[in-house]
Amino acid sequence: MRDVTYSMGVSLDGYIVGPDGGFDWTGPDPEVFRFWIDEIRDVGVHLLGRKLYETMLYWETAAEEGTLDEAEREWVALWNPLPKVVFSTTLTTVRGNARLASGDPAREIERLRAEPGEGDIAIGGAHLAAQAAAAGLIDEYRAVVHPVLVGGGIPFFPREERRVDLELVETRTFGGQFVYLRHRVTRRES
Repeated sequence: MRDVTYSMGVSLDGYIVGPDGGFDWTGPDPEVFRFWIDEIRDVGVHLLGRKLYETMLYWETAAEEGTLDEAEREWVALWNPLPKVVFSTTLTTVRGNARLASGDPAREIERLRAEPGEGDIAIGGAHLAAQAAAAGLIDEYRAVVHPVLVGGGIPFFPREERRVDLELVETRTFGGQFVYLRHRVTRRES
């Protein structure tokens, strides 16, 4: 069965975007960008909420500008052909190698898990991840912690009254200031 992973950049105080909706503090760091390139190689399908999908649309046409560096071209070569499922109740169409889903994310994740396929099922976007977490469908939480306190915004972790036990699988430091934390969900025996 394919693992479901939730990966995002996060502020030290736990937010993926600040109170103003911005995430410029996740700005380009070549070592962190290289890490994300390597991470996407293990993904078989990426699930996105509307906001993240709209943010990532940049990559659909970025190569046409001719201003991308080598790492960015490598990202585009991996990201654009990657199958994506976009969850939205407001979008009517999506572009690139994406399809629109308006139903229950838990059902879609279960369906994808049951299908034969290579690579993880990656989730991007806090609201979508919160729905998957509430259904107990996330296997790993992966966060690149940025050295900033933003004071509020959209939290990386769902704010619900539910305990989830985690096992630390990996840590890594980039440039002495960014820290990657990878935790696997510990499932309790019933």
